[in-house]
Amino acid sequence: VQLVESGGGLVQPGGSLRLSCAASGFTFSMYTMNWYRQAPGNEREWVTSIINPGGASYYTDSVKGRFTISRDNAKNTVYLQMNSLKPEDTAVYYCNVDLRTRTYWGLGTQVTVSS
Repeated sequence: VQLVESGGGLVQPGGSLRLSCAASGFTFSMYTMNWYRQAPGNEREWVTSIINPGGASYYTDSVKGRFTISRDNAKNTVYLQMNSLKPEDTAVYYCNVDLRTRTYWGLGTQVTVSS
């Protein structure tokens, strides 16, 4: 199993970024995919999940209305569109999947929101 995040970077407050997570080594379409983040000095926190089958999505309160999770099962990729970014969104963002026997994490991608 491999999860590879990309798309992070430095953005000004109010800006946007789109993160991607390319997955391999398991049947992507069968599993819920998640994004977490970890800011310096903080514990890793759950951000959002997209359920499969069904496609329902859930968000932590602090990102509702600003972030959107989506997936492309044909490309084995999950996305996180982040709009109206705030300095408090600065963190390393991780892709995650729970295959029931084990949970897998990517290496993360850094998002920095600063003027």
